[in-house]
Amino acid sequence: MTSPSPDDDTRSGPGDANAHAHHHDHTDPPPDPELRVKALETLLTRKGLVDPQTLDVLIDTYEHRVGPRNGARVVARAWTDPAFRDRLLADASAAAAEMGFSGRGGEHITAVANTPSVHNLVVCTLCSCYPWPLLGLPPVWYKSPAYRARAVIDPRGVLAEFGTDIPADVAVQVWDSTSEMRYFVLPERPAGTDGWDEERLAAIVTRNAMVGAERALDPATSSGGAGS
Repeated sequence: MTSPSPDDDTRSGPGDANAHAHHHDHTDPPPDPELRVKALETLLTRKGLVDPQTLDVLIDTYEHRVGPRNGARVVARAWTDPAFRDRLLADASAAAAEMGFSGRGGEHITAVANTPSVHNLVVCTLCSCYPWPLLGLPPVWYKSPAYRARAVIDPRGVLAEFGTDIPADVAVQVWDSTSEMRYFVLPERPAGTDGWDEERLAAIVTRNAMVGAERALDPATSSGGAGS
């Protein structure tokens, strides 16, 4: 278990050697991880160690019944309720449980808030640890070796590839999730949302914003959605 490890953005390294193209589509599943998962599933099934139907139930649960909409509702609540925001930043697992979001992968969640002077980015350098009850299953790009390596080495470069340009006077902190501590980003509330209710606010909070890869959607130009 490692302790929280915010890495400031002053780190630089051989990011270019591993860089993928600027226009890389982060939602396209790379073939290798998918094939490996399928091979592992097949092997475990043949050995009688897992039940395919049980796997299907688990996958359906996290794909359709648990997902980033939960996290978006938590963010919207924090934006509108200062007391809840304080509780969320003090103990995210307990605050999320207040809204009924708990379970495996949600036992130890830490929320980190973006501010005008700090932007947070979450990665799991070891594998793909993720706050499942709030965000559902991690996207393929989050599990990719390229993201896991470069988010630490060159966080500003990675953010730029998501279209998230961070001004030079804003620090970038990288948080390394583990199975014992999973991080969740509380994005800044966009301007122009005064008076919005929680449901409307949640619609502009995306999954990527809660990982820190992007900001919350621009209320003037977006129809909303937490699926990306």
